[in-house]
Formats: sequence, C-alpha cells, structure tokens
Amino acid sequence: MEPQDKKPDQGPPEIFFSTFLYSLGSAALIALGVAPNPVTGKIEKNLDLARQNIDLLALIKEKTKGNLTPEEQSLLDNLLYDLRMRYVEEVSP
Repeated sequence: MEPQDKKPDQGPPEIFFSTFLYSLGSAALIALGVAPNPVTGKIEKNLDLARQNIDLLALIKEKTKGNLTPEEQSLLDNLLYDLRMRYVEEVSP
C-alpha cells in the first residue's frame, strides 16, 4: 500500500495552446541571452536558435490564421512583436 501523503501518478500536465506558445517564446528568450539556460544556469546566446524559434512562432501564426481565439491571437501577436524587437536589438550594431 502507498503512503497516504503520496498521490497516484496522474500523468503529465495538460498542454494548452498558450503553454506551447510560451514554451517556444521561452526558448527564444534563452537563446537571445535574456534568460539563463535552465539546465546550466548560465546565459548562453545562440542567435540562430533564437531566430529559428521566432520563425516557428511566425509559421504558427500564418498557419492558424482565422482559427485562434482573440486571446490566443493577442498572445501570439504580442509574443512575436516582443521577440522580434529583442532579436533586432541583439543583431544591430
């Protein structure tokens, strides 16, 4: 018998579209050097990877056009805008 304080395995948490967007956005921020790598705890810039994640979000925006809730569309638009501005700041001389 399991200890009373241990909950049975409920599986992985439910994934929402917004969670998926935040995941790609977080990966871009880490690659931009804005946030530390969660594995190493270090700031590590990889602008190619940042660009790839931003491009993935842009692709998602294009392919989901007309199929998102207003909240999802706003989140995606704001996330893309913020990441693109940060990317431009990083690559500008």
